[in-house]
Amino acid sequence: MTTSTTRHKARRRTARKYLPPQHGAWAMLLVPWLTGVLTAGFRWPHLPLLGAWLSGYLLSYYALQALKTRRLSRVRPQLLLYGPLTAVLALVVVIARPQVLFYTCAYAPLLAFNAYYARQRHERALLNDLTSVLQSCLVVFVAATVAGTGISEVGPAFTTVMLYFTGTVLYVKTMIRERGNPSYHRASIAYHVLALGVASLLTIPIAAVFLLLLIRATILPRYRLTPKHVGIAEIIASVLVLLSAVLA
Repeated sequence: MTTSTTRHKARRRTARKYLPPQHGAWAMLLVPWLTGVLTAGFRWPHLPLLGAWLSGYLLSYYALQALKTRRLSRVRPQLLLYGPLTAVLALVVVIARPQVLFYTCAYAPLLAFNAYYARQRHERALLNDLTSVLQSCLVVFVAATVAGTGISEVGPAFTTVMLYFTGTVLYVKTMIRERGNPSYHRASIAYHVLALGVASLLTIPIAAVFLLLLIRATILPRYRLTPKHVGIAEIIASVLVLLSAVLA
C-alpha cells in the first residue's frame, strides 16, 4: 500500500512538473482543432498537427514562464522535451502540406505579443487573453489548409468558435477574477448580445447555443460558483458550440 501510494504521488509530481495548471486551456486547444477537422474533413496530417499543436502550447507556456521569471533553468527540462517534439511533429505537417507555413505570418506577431505581456508579468491582461483566443481559433483555418479545403468553407465554423471563446474570456472573469465587478458584468452581457446577433446570421442551431450563452453570462455571475463548477459548465458549453459549428 505504501509503495503504491508513493508511486502515485511521484506520478502526480511529474505531471505537475510537465503539465501547466491551466485546465481551461485544453478546451481552447481541442475545440478549434476538432471544429476544423470535422468541418473540413479528416486527413492523416491532422494527427501530427494535433501533436504539434498540443506540444507547441506546452512549449510556449514554459518558454513564457522563463521570460516571466527570468529563470531559464527552472523550465529547461520542459523546454528540452517539448521543443524537439514540437519541431519534429511540425516538420511532418510542413512536409505534407507546405502551405501551412503561411500561418507563421499570423502566429509570430501573436506570440510576440504574449511574450511582451509575460515579460511585464501581466499575462492575465484582457488583451493578452484575447490574443491567445485568436491563436487558438486560427487552427480552424490551419486544419482546413491541411485538408486542402478553402478557408472560406470553414469561415462560419471559425466565427462560431471565435465568438464563443472571446465571450468566455469575459464571462469567466466575471465569475472568478472580476467577480462582483459590475462593469465587467455589463461588458460581458453587451458582448454576448452582440455575439447572439452575429450568430443569428449564421444558422438557427448556432443562434440557439448563443442564446443559452447569453443567459449564462447574465444569470450565473449572480451566484458564487466554485472554479470547478464554472469549468464543468464551460465543458458543456464547449460541446454545444462544437456540435452547432460542425452540424450546422
